[in-house]
Amino acid sequence: MDLFLSLCVGIGLSAACGFRVFVPLLVMSIASHVGHLTLVPSFQWIASDAALAAFAVATCLEIAAYYIPWLDHALDVIATPTAIVAGTIITASMVGGMSPFLKWTLAVIAGGGVAGLVQGATVVTRGVSTVGTGGLANPILATIELGGSLLLSLLAVIVPVVAIVFLATILFVVGKKIWPKILNRSRDAVIK
Repeated sequence: MDLFLSLCVGIGLSAACGFRVFVPLLVMSIASHVGHLTLVPSFQWIASDAALAAFAVATCLEIAAYYIPWLDHALDVIATPTAIVAGTIITASMVGGMSPFLKWTLAVIAGGGVAGLVQGATVVTRGVSTVGTGGLANPILATIELGGSLLLSLLAVIVPVVAIVFLATILFVVGKKIWPKILNRSRDAVIK
């Protein structure tokens, strides 16, 4: 059961990296710093004072940057691979007691994969918003993404199984709204 809960925490925090890269790292650092989360020994540095300070500064800068209209798109380009790496590291930091090969395979597929999936959905949503509103709705999206990252991070730390259900619901709703549009554009491109 410990492995299951650790994996739920790791995946939940990794998914939150898809909304904002540093918010879940800051939440994880705070939770492990105060003793609420137990990290595997090789990742204890996440609970250090230096890491906590670095994640706090990075979180503030990331949040502010997403409210600058032209910078939000540039951040999305940078954030995609960064979110995947952060999701991989977060999941690896939560999962112990197995071979390194299995641990890192699981971290890359589950943690990095879910972070990339959520980040991809935010990139598509921001792109639709930019085209549809000329970027005027992007600050609203930035606030929603920040709230999603914070909520999902807190849920992952406090009630990890609920975080996974919340994540599945978000992905289902976003997929149901966006996937048909992508399919229609692909079909129209093939017909032309």
